[in-house]
Formats: sequence, structure tokens, C-alpha cells
Amino acid sequence: MLERCLGPRRVRQIQRACRQGTITFLCLFLTFVVLRGTIGAGKFGTPEQDFNEIREHLYSRGRRVEPRRVLEEAQPENTESNNYATFDISKILVDEGGDDEKRDPKMPYSLGPKISDWDEQRAEWLKNNPDYPNFIGPNKPRVLLVTGSSPKPCENPVGDHYLLKSIKNKIDYCRLHGIEIFYNMALLDAEMAGFWAKLPLIRKLLLSHPEIEFLWWMDSDAMFTDMAFEVPWERYKDHNFVMHGWNEMVYDEKNWIGLNTGSFLLRNCQWALDILDAWAPMGPKGKIRDDAGKILTRELKGRPVFEADDQSAMVYLLATERDKWGDQVYLENAYYLHGYWGILVDRYEEMIENYHPGLGDHRWPLVTHFVGCKPCGKFGDYPVERCLRQMDRAYNFGDNQILQMYGFTHKTLASRRVKRVRNESSNPLEVKDELGLLHPSFKAIKLPTS
Repeated sequence: MLERCLGPRRVRQIQRACRQGTITFLCLFLTFVVLRGTIGAGKFGTPEQDFNEIREHLYSRGRRVEPRRVLEEAQPENTESNNYATFDISKILVDEGGDDEKRDPKMPYSLGPKISDWDEQRAEWLKNNPDYPNFIGPNKPRVLLVTGSSPKPCENPVGDHYLLKSIKNKIDYCRLHGIEIFYNMALLDAEMAGFWAKLPLIRKLLLSHPEIEFLWWMDSDAMFTDMAFEVPWERYKDHNFVMHGWNEMVYDEKNWIGLNTGSFLLRNCQWALDILDAWAPMGPKGKIRDDAGKILTRELKGRPVFEADDQSAMVYLLATERDKWGDQVYLENAYYLHGYWGILVDRYEEMIENYHPGLGDHRWPLVTHFVGCKPCGKFGDYPVERCLRQMDRAYNFGDNQILQMYGFTHKTLASRRVKRVRNESSNPLEVKDELGLLHPSFKAIKLPTS
């Protein structure tokens, strides 16, 4: 009857559709049963509740998973192995032993092979490499600032944080003044540890970089606090070694603090290699350094009893061999190439009120040096809280001069937070650079005229 009414073809299509519908219904039923068992639906719930639970389950698969849930699921069963605070760092700080070269104790210590024609070698190199001149402008030598720290983490929890502040401070100054910077963490000579580690490094850098006219050594616990002061390079055209100090204290009194070797300038020349060779023999650790310390304590005014240090050795060398070295040494005290923190940091507010950057002296010191604080060690010569608070003040004092270029400053010298001191402008290039540090004249490159 249906065939007569609808035709055989139409009847077959209807029958096929019914069979497919039956199969589809069975699949949906089985899917429903499986979902009820998988997600927990059907536990004494109504069909409407089952439907809502299934819909929520399917919908949540496309949603963003809550961060808290991700963090909870990511927590491993054993959290102790992921805890930096409880990890024993000594497990990975294993020094390889037995590989250091043994020096013959009968032979005098030397920084390296004797070189006597460095000026000639360097002049030839500069001639053959005109793209690397040792002067980058009129009376503007190419300078490499060198500093560094131990290859191991500091012995106290906050020491590395203050080392980071210190190197950031130095990078800022060098960037403004067109100075290259080298940070060292390798002990190049195991015998010259401690005070003396700088000497092998300095010699290696002078010989490896003939394009450098001056090497500027600066201790890790010293910070620049006058970002606008440019070293008066012309003043030293006839000198090879510049240290903060006083002629009377070194040559007349032989006072062990008559100069400071925490921040000094050394010209790249044969004379520099010679004085390094003369300076180094008191440095090897052990009996040599201990015996030299006794001599220095006996010969120098006010020196306590301890092993030989590089500063005392330099005072002794200059005082006893002035005719040989003195003419090429400039003891600078017109500005603070080294400034003792104990007499400077408490006066920063007075300096801000009465003076301005660019002076470099007691009115606004170029360098503030935290001698005796030893922020990377276990013990210092001064109370830890005092040292760290004053180091924060010195860092912020220098950092304010950087931030002011961009319209900010620290809320106080003791604060890590900053405040806006200049409103934003739709004409930023017209904003006045009050300190002249955004594009200082000593950083500009003079292009040759055709």
C-alpha cells in the first residue's frame, strides 16, 4: 500500500532512515550511560540533574582551567627536592682538586713570562688595527672598567643581591661615559687569592686588549655616586698609575692607608707590566704572604698584624723605591676616586640640598667605597644592619641620577620604591635633560669631516 502511495524508491529511503535513526538512538543511549558512570551522574539524582551535570562536564572542557587548580595538580608528591631554601648548595659546588700547577717553591713568584718590549708590540698592533684606536676622542682614552667577585655564592643570604646592585651601578656609569666593562668570576691563579686576585687578571687583560689605553680597577664593594662626573683624563697624560691618596702620607709617613687600591687607573704600557711584576711577589698565599705581612706591619705606620695585602704592599713599594716609580704615579685627592663610606653616606641629604652631580669631591663623591663591610662574607668589620642600610642609601643616591633622566626618583634614599617627578608629555623630545646625562658630550662620537 505504501509502495503504491509513495513509490518503491521513497519507501526504501524511509526504511533506511528508520534503521539509521535506531542506531543513532542506541549510540546516544550508550553514551549517556557511560557518561553517567564516568562523571558520577545518576547518584540518586533526577534526569534533569543528570543532564545538568553532563552539560557542565562537557562545557568545562573548553573553558580555561583555574590557575589554582593547575598549581595544585602540578605539585609533586615530594616537594622537598624542589625547595631552593632547603637545598644544600654544597652538593653542586664541588671543586676539582689536584689539577693546579705546582710552582717550584725555590723559584720567585711571577705573574707570567717576562715581557720587555710591550710598548713596541702594542704600537705595531695599533698601527695594523686602525679600527680599534686607543683614543676614542680628543683627550678621551679607551677605558676598560674591571671588577669581579668570587665564583662561589656569597656566604650570607643577601650578599649576592648587593653584588647585583653594585654591578648594575657600574654598568650605568660605564654606559653613560662610553666605558667598556669586564666582570670576572674566575680565579686565574690559585696562589693569588683574596686581596691579590686582581693582579693576574689585570695583567692578562692589558696584554689581551692592546686597544685599551687605561684599565680601571674597581672593587665589588664600591659604587659610583656621581654619575655626571667625567674623569679629567688630560690631567694624567704624563702619568701611568692613578690612585686616591696623599703624597705626604705615602712618601713621608709611610702610612698604610696613605692610598687606596680599591679603585685605580692603570695605563696599558710597559711601565704597568713592570710595576705589576714588582708588586706581585708578596702575594702568593702561605708562608710568603705571612712573612711579607710581618715586614709590612713593621715598616708601615699604623698597620695591624695580618698577612700581606695589596694596598700595604703598594705603599711600601712606592715609599722604598720612589725614584723608580714615583714620577709615573699620580696620587689623586682633588676628587673621590675612592671615598670612604663612613664619612659620606650620612651627608647625602645635605649634598642633595646644597650641591649637584658633576663635582666628584666631598660635595658629591664620585665613588663611595664600603671598606670593611664585606657584604659577601660571613663577618664584616662593622654591624651588618648599618652596612646594608648604608649600601642601600648609596645605591639609591646614584640610581636617582639615572631615574631622573626618565622622570622618576626613589621615594627616599632608604626606599626601593620610586615616585614620578615629571608628568608625561606628548612631546617627549622637548623635555629638558636636567643633568645632561641622556646625551652627554663625552659620549658623543665625532664623525670625520669630508
